Amino acid sequence: MPHIQIDYSSNLEARLDIAGLCRTLRDAAVATGILPLAGIRVRATACTHVVIADGNPDHAFLDISLRLRGGRSDKAKADATARIFATAEAYCAEVLDTSSFMLSFEMRDIDPDLSPKTSSIRRYLPGDAQ
Repeated sequence: MPHIQIDYSSNLEARLDIAGLCRTLRDAAVATGILPLAGIRVRATACTHVVIADGNPDHAFLDISLRLRGGRSDKAKADATARIFATAEAYCAEVLDTSSFMLSFEMRDIDPDLSPKTSSIRRYLPGDAQ
């Protein structure tokens, strides 16, 4: 049940295809082998009121948070973190090269005892996507 939440400064929309980033991060998450497609949710929220560093309105940021239920080894999570961040960094390379931009990523566990879930989505996915 991985949740990928992207918060970004709204001025980034002119420099980066945010919807494309959502798809790219979903694909990178699946490619790790520890995050099932059927549970992945990726969402992006533009932050319209921000102050970054010295307040220059040209500064931009993109922060990615991935929350997942426990049960994966620390090594698997570290490997997935490195792979997903590398994917995000490559996707944002032009923005990093041409403008003032901060990119960050964090993965954290959700306590399964404190996070009940239910879903019918697997019934609606093709057999090979479950």
